[in-house]
Amino acid sequence: MSASRPSVRAGQRPSREVSPTSQSSAGEASLASRASAGEASLEPYAALGRHAELELELAGRGEIAPLAELGERWRELTAALPAHPPPDAAPLIERARLINVRARVELVRLRELLLGELATTRQARRTARGYSGQLAPRPRVDRSA
Repeated sequence: MSASRPSVRAGQRPSREVSPTSQSSAGEASLASRASAGEASLEPYAALGRHAELELELAGRGEIAPLAELGERWRELTAALPAHPPPDAAPLIERARLINVRARVELVRLRELLLGELATTRQARRTARGYSGQLAPRPRVDRSA
């Protein structure tokens, strides 16, 4: 007989101990339900991360119009977050923050590129005016309209 299991004498009922396998099954089920509940509580933070990734992608491609439309969605996502996030959300929050910083860098880069192109266009316009001689500038709007 093994020392880990109590012996059962004839005529006695075995004790109703819970076996380690049934305990682990119940524990696993409890852990699984807590994990799924935990995942559900982290879903808003994961959604924020996915949204930040989309913003970064659009900023990287220079797609400003769709990016501007996403601003309201960001506000909705952040407004839905609780005031005090669960500790498990910290990595998701940090990831979303870093992606958001990268998106801002992309937007600054894009802004500088556009300002550079605008300056080049202004310079080209001034140069063209210099070659035009003494022609008076024409009004941009037809006054008869």
